Amino acid sequence: MDTKAMFNISYGLFVLTANQDGKDNGCIVNTVTQVTSDPLQVTIAVNKLNYTHDMIAATGHFTASILSEKADFEIFKRFGFQSGRNTDKFAGFDAVQRTANGTLAVTQGTNSYISADVTQKIDVGTHTIFLAKVVDVESLSDIPSATYTYYQQHIKPKPQPKAPQGKTIWRCKICGYEYEGEELPADFICPLCKHPASDFEKVTA
Repeated sequence: MDTKAMFNISYGLFVLTANQDGKDNGCIVNTVTQVTSDPLQVTIAVNKLNYTHDMIAATGHFTASILSEKADFEIFKRFGFQSGRNTDKFAGFDAVQRTANGTLAVTQGTNSYISADVTQKIDVGTHTIFLAKVVDVESLSDIPSATYTYYQQHIKPKPQPKAPQGKTIWRCKICGYEYEGEELPADFICPLCKHPASDFEKVTA
């Protein structure tokens, strides 16, 4: 079975935000889907390792801000490459607006947002699928949405092709995180994007 074929599925990119007990947090996700138009409902799939997942599971509210082709790598670093458990991801970042359900919409590098309230949770192993009714939605610009392919080709910095002399590096093909060591543990999970060891490639000097 050639699992590389899964990379040919087209994905969008979103900043998924939540608020619990007065704290705002967010992460990068790639699975937000409209499922019905009347009532207007969406689903999101969120990795259980993400702090944002726990906040949504507890409160039942979220906003998905749709990233556009004007998004820069800094927004991916802010919301995707650090954990909200020990970092305030919104510190020094004021390109936001509060939505109808109390969560934040990101207004920089995005073209619209969707705020929704969870009506059903489905446990699918590593992720939870949340079915939610849309309570607020707004278009911010006409700039095209950034797909995952666009991010890889135009936003994500190109990695250096070789590891430092005498070192073995395992590089995540998804986000670029690097693990140094002769062998990558089979159960290793990328601390940034939460992808497994199978999504790492060996880079040697």
